[in-house]
Amino acid sequence: MTLVAAPAAPEGVSWNRMSEVIDNRAHRVRTLKDIIGKLHQGDSPDSVRSQLREIVQATDYSEIVAMEQELMADGMPVEEVRSMCDLHSQLTREVLVQLPARPVAPGHPIDTFRRENEAIRSVVLRVRQAMRAVAALPEETIPEQPLLVWRQAFNDLMDVEKHYQRKENTLFAKLEAHGITGPSKVMWAKHDDVRALLKDLGAALREKDATAGEWKMVAETLGESALDAVEEMVHKEENILFPMALDTLTEEDWAGVWLASPAYGWCLVEPRDEYRPPESVVRQGLMLKQEEAVRLPTGVLTLEQLVAVFKTLPVDITFVDADDRVAFFSEGPDRVFPRSRAIIGRKVQHCHPPKSVDTVDRILSDFRAGRQSAAEFWLNFHGRFVDVRYFAVREDGRYLGTLEITQDLTRLRQLEGERRLLQYDTESAGEVQP
Repeated sequence: MTLVAAPAAPEGVSWNRMSEVIDNRAHRVRTLKDIIGKLHQGDSPDSVRSQLREIVQATDYSEIVAMEQELMADGMPVEEVRSMCDLHSQLTREVLVQLPARPVAPGHPIDTFRRENEAIRSVVLRVRQAMRAVAALPEETIPEQPLLVWRQAFNDLMDVEKHYQRKENTLFAKLEAHGITGPSKVMWAKHDDVRALLKDLGAALREKDATAGEWKMVAETLGESALDAVEEMVHKEENILFPMALDTLTEEDWAGVWLASPAYGWCLVEPRDEYRPPESVVRQGLMLKQEEAVRLPTGVLTLEQLVAVFKTLPVDITFVDADDRVAFFSEGPDRVFPRSRAIIGRKVQHCHPPKSVDTVDRILSDFRAGRQSAAEFWLNFHGRFVDVRYFAVREDGRYLGTLEITQDLTRLRQLEGERRLLQYDTESAGEVQP
């Protein structure tokens, strides 16, 4: 399927000519798909590159996106597309039309993403310079100062996680609402590849007794691979993702991205202040009137009270309806996993990294069929011990959806003995200390 609607015929251009243009575009997408398909079948990149230059003289981001989406529609697994997408990018750069960056208001979500990318490029350069300086040192034992410079620059680069999370939970959600699912699936999987490389590089940088030869190996292999992956993601965003988003999303969509973004934080730079979505657009997303009451079988709560109750609970709650769409999540002050209002109505499979989707599908299938009613996981996450439980929600045997409850158990696991007398904790109410 193609992702950009056929254009209207400009004044003075015949519909026959427009049909020819549209047909040429479809032909280029098919040709791209066939050539990239050969790459997946084992043809050498050099032979495919020469074919591409001969047959496809020029293409734009939408045709490359359409090509990858069609490959997946034909049954090619996301993981296979992900594993080859860097090669796709390298092969198509020579024929990709470099569109000028469309201007947006300072503070618009795309403006913030672009400015973050400028900062990311700058930090990547610092990391690479520090890394290569260490690798060039002749001493058998590397002095601490050059390593400290490398580590500090790397710590700055790890801020890229905020950039990725904001994309995954705000921008991808809006694109998927317009039927564009392939790019977000592939790009999220590539995020995880970058995360894994950066995690390994961080672990190597924590080593204390490595030799000069070992540091050189870290720099030339793991270090270069991680930095190349970060830079490749910047290229994909600037030349494919951002133009596609600007062509596709509505003013209401951008308002949703803007409203949801602060929950994930900013990468290396702060957003500018000039952009504001129209007040009418913002108000459309602000739920029910506060004075409305919610009548339950066991009592009545105002909306204000109900929202406050969910915010006060020492657990994070997410409810996925019977159609596998996110219907609700609680907004406590200390959520373990950040959530954005942009995920409301989003297929839950699109809210997880591709490598986790099979597990998500199995849980939902077992719950829907009545084979299981609960699933539980626990993990160490950023220094906290986290318990994640899933429950099938049923009424009179009818499956209504799945409830996810996430709880930070770090403090509870440390409790011993008894406390029978009133004693207020010194921490602020509701704050869970790791």
